[in-house]
Amino acid sequence: MRIKQHYPLFINGQYVESSNGEVFETVNPATEEVIATVAKATKEDVDHAVEAARTAFESGKWPKMTGAKRARLLNQIANLMRERFDDLVYAEVLNSGKTVDAAKGQIMQAIEDFEFYAAAAITLQGDVNQVPNGFFNYTVKEPVGVCGQIIPWNYPLMMAAWKLAPALAAGCTVVLKPASYTPITAYMLAEICQEAGVPDGVVNVIAGSGSEIGPYMTEHPGIDKVAFTGETETGKDIMRRASETLKRVTLELGGKSPNIVFDDCDIEAAVNGSLYGIFYNTGQSCEARSRLFVHENIYDEFMEKLIEKASRIRVGNPFEKGVHMGAVISRSHQQVIDSYVKLAVEEGGEILYGGKIPEGEEFAKGYWYMPTIIGNVRNDMRVAQEEIFGPVVVVMKFHDEEEVIELANDTIFGLGSAVWTKDHGKAHRVAARIRAGIVMINSPISAFPGTPFGGYKQSGFGRELALETLNLYTETKSIVSYIGAKPLNLFGICSRRQRRWTLGW
Repeated sequence: MRIKQHYPLFINGQYVESSNGEVFETVNPATEEVIATVAKATKEDVDHAVEAARTAFESGKWPKMTGAKRARLLNQIANLMRERFDDLVYAEVLNSGKTVDAAKGQIMQAIEDFEFYAAAAITLQGDVNQVPNGFFNYTVKEPVGVCGQIIPWNYPLMMAAWKLAPALAAGCTVVLKPASYTPITAYMLAEICQEAGVPDGVVNVIAGSGSEIGPYMTEHPGIDKVAFTGETETGKDIMRRASETLKRVTLELGGKSPNIVFDDCDIEAAVNGSLYGIFYNTGQSCEARSRLFVHENIYDEFMEKLIEKASRIRVGNPFEKGVHMGAVISRSHQQVIDSYVKLAVEEGGEILYGGKIPEGEEFAKGYWYMPTIIGNVRNDMRVAQEEIFGPVVVVMKFHDEEEVIELANDTIFGLGSAVWTKDHGKAHRVAARIRAGIVMINSPISAFPGTPFGGYKQSGFGRELALETLNLYTETKSIVSYIGAKPLNLFGICSRRQRRWTLGW
């Protein structure tokens, strides 16, 4: 499965050009070279994709399949992804600028997502409920319908799997919109789904302007549910638009996650975990631990080790072995990151490491930024409250447990968080009080297939990656049946003979 020079839209099992013939270029963020041209979807193309998904749902066989048969097809998707693992990794690195090691881990998780939901598809079942004598009530789980799924650029294939796999397991059909920066692996996944035997129209992929077709998908009356991962303001707009048709909505939004380091921690482990927690994926993670709180008793020792190890982080060619950080996604995003660093200095912060675009011939092209550590920060500063979405961490001291819990929760976000301590009682006590969807204790890793992932507050709602995700893609239908020996006649309108018989009941 090689990289193609051009990617049309994938609608109803076929590649088709956009209705107006427009295309856009997708580039390699590490070199600025054009990788391929991509058909630019229009509102008319959205209509066609929704129509294909609606037909596949209303009159196709996918929603009517047994869970076991859907499970076999999901496992076949995973098998084909494993066979094409190297191709998927190559495409992901080329299109996103992330390192090979990062791409390998993310694509392996995407494969495991399909395997997890293959197993989960078989578990979908209703209940039998206790009801008054003479009645029988049971429930069934039915797919919610046509799902619009809007995928971010930071984890292109993995985020597509997080959304597509449970939707397919539940029997839904999908119109998937990848980010314009990173559409290639979504089209590769569509081909794999088709080859695995997923019926035409069940999976449709359309890339295009997020500001044009994204809102149109959200408002579209033919779409029953929208799942979105991205920044918070867009999530708010999706809620407003979806309210017009009362769509189901799942939102995984921004974060400004606290990373709390107590003075009784394993300092070496906490330093390593803190570096990974912010600089993994070049800091372009919604749950990046971008606010670092260090206990005052170990602050100097911890920061010395943190800065020294940060200086050994290699930034460069994402295909090169041993590189820790690749490119950021675009020139405009690079400028946003740099503007926040400059703002931090204006607000009184001190750059302890990095804080600039790296120098050298290898960085003459592409979009790069150094791992950056900023000290002398207050929690009310913009760099401590607003999501930067890049390799920038702000550091603050704290005195005790009560103070750091208050600081950690003092944000509109509530996605990720981390706690470093050898005291397990303290770890779980603090975890219980942090207002966030994920709390990592003595580990920087936040997600595995089977672990619910999602946010509190303005980090969104709904949980992905878990069994409970299937509830977001299904409706519960309640069926009530009268099984009494005598017919019901609640109004009592009947003949004298019937009345005597009914009243006898």
